[in-house]
This record gives sequence, C-alpha cells and structure tokens, in this order.
Amino acid sequence: MDNKIIIEGCKQNDRKSQESLYKSHFTSMMNMCMRYVRDKDKSAAIVNDGFLKVFKKIHQYEYKGSFEGWVRRIVFHCMSDAIKKEANYVKFMVFEDYESSVTTNNGIESLYEEDILRMIDDLPTASADVFILFAIKGYSHKEIAEIKNISVGTSKWHVSDSRKRLKELILNNYSYKSNAG
Repeated sequence: MDNKIIIEGCKQNDRKSQESLYKSHFTSMMNMCMRYVRDKDKSAAIVNDGFLKVFKKIHQYEYKGSFEGWVRRIVFHCMSDAIKKEANYVKFMVFEDYESSVTTNNGIESLYEEDILRMIDDLPTASADVFILFAIKGYSHKEIAEIKNISVGTSKWHVSDSRKRLKELILNNYSYKSNAG
C-alpha cells in the first residue's frame, strides 16, 4: 500500500491503514527506543504510546518532510517523557530514607530532575554508571554485575555510595541556594 493512501486511511480512522502504518514503522521506532531505554518491554510500551499519539495527531501531518521523521519525532517525545518520569524515581531513591520533614520543610523537593541528573555527572564514573543502570534504566544488581563484569555486592556498594554522595551534593547545593537567596 502507498504511504499516502495509508496516511489518508489513518486520517479516516481506518483500522487496516493504522495496522499497516504500525507494522511498517514499528521496528525502526523500537530500535530507536532500545538505544536509549534498553528494556524491551518499556521500549514497546513507549512505542505503543507513541503510535497512539501518531494516530491522534495524524491529521496534522501536512506531507512536508519525511513521514517517518514525523513519526520518529512523536515517538522520541514519548520516550523523553517516559525517561523524565523515571527521573522522578531517581529523586525518590535519593531521598527515600530521609525523614519526610527533611524533604518537605526545607524546599529540597523544588529541585528539578535535571539538577539531580547533572549531579549524577559529578559522581565517580564507575558509580555513576552503575547508579544510572540501577535507578534510571531499571537493571537488577545481578544484570549490572554481568554487564559491568563486577560482583553483585560491588554493584550494591556503587548504588549505596552514589545515593550517599547525591544526598551530600543535594544538601550542599540547596544550602548554597538558600544562603545566596
């Protein structure tokens, strides 16, 4: 089927056209997501969410530029949103063993996820890599041990040490901001 016919069919909410579009672009979108997310189930969920948005927005496509590029941009934004949501998990993980009064009364919750992700860059490389694999990408300590060729205990140590260092960086960063303001 011709791409234009498929697109027009999708604009008319034709299920066969939607299925054809999905099948023709699924693999390339999945490959793109897997480069960033590296979890097949999460990537598939992101791609499916992306295609739902593609079908909802397809009437906006004006045949300017590559259609695959247009689809890719929508799926990429879905992936970016999913990664940002996971950054909230990183925020939770950093603060999870603090008393609630510490995180609610001193304004630390106003830190943006991007600030925390920048602070991860300040960690020692090996610890940052393990922390990202565990806290952001969702790998288990066993999987990380296999990927990094380290023991499970070493993986756990890197995560624990990273959490401790991030807490210090966050508190120092927050103290600096509150003293400056």
